[in-house]
Amino acid sequence: MGESKRQALAGLTPGLFDHHGAAGKGDAPRIDLAPGAAYMPRRALIVAPELLAEVETIAAHAAFRRMSTPGGRPMSVGMTNAGVAGWVTDEHGYRFASRDPMTDRPWPPMLDLFKDVARSAAEAAGFAGFTPNACVINRYEPGARMTLHQDRNEQDFRHPIVSVSLGLPAVFEFGGLERSDPTVRRTLEHGDVVVWGGPARLCFHGVRPIEAGRHPATGPCRINLTFRVARSDDRGLRPR
Repeated sequence: MGESKRQALAGLTPGLFDHHGAAGKGDAPRIDLAPGAAYMPRRALIVAPELLAEVETIAAHAAFRRMSTPGGRPMSVGMTNAGVAGWVTDEHGYRFASRDPMTDRPWPPMLDLFKDVARSAAEAAGFAGFTPNACVINRYEPGARMTLHQDRNEQDFRHPIVSVSLGLPAVFEFGGLERSDPTVRRTLEHGDVVVWGGPARLCFHGVRPIEAGRHPATGPCRINLTFRVARSDDRGLRPR
């Protein structure tokens, strides 16, 4: 991204990322899914092109790949990462690692734009001071899904999760602290944001299978960015 474009986005950010949505006109309200969990339609819509351009850059250095669970089952989503650590899974378990196991290189860094989008969304949801240091990037093709799970591999659960949806729509499920708890469902569209933390930080959540389609921005897939604090500091990261 050019410096003039970066400065323009930085100057617009306070008005764009407020409680009233992407245009600041009340057209994208904050909708609470549960105490500590907020759904904000279209919040990241205006910066979606820049987010997707950066995803393309990240994937050129750390390619999307379908990882396998510790039990050997391949995941249906393609994954990559940016920041000080990336989420990985293999026969050794689920964890954050400071280096890409495919290349043995550090994960690509996160642009300030990524951090700004996540920080402002977290603040709008009631979590001020959020400074993510990791972004897990999932690529969903038709039929791909994410079963109900908790985000438990981060070191400090005091920090929220910020999720940005881009491309094809997805049915997002958000439940309680037990897998068997009832869930609420929301269809997430291009530019929608969900934030959960505090009492909702360890709630189960997932994505129903993606239906076939084509989106003008992403083609036949959905891209999901989830911003996290992988560690409270950069020390102690496992290299693999």
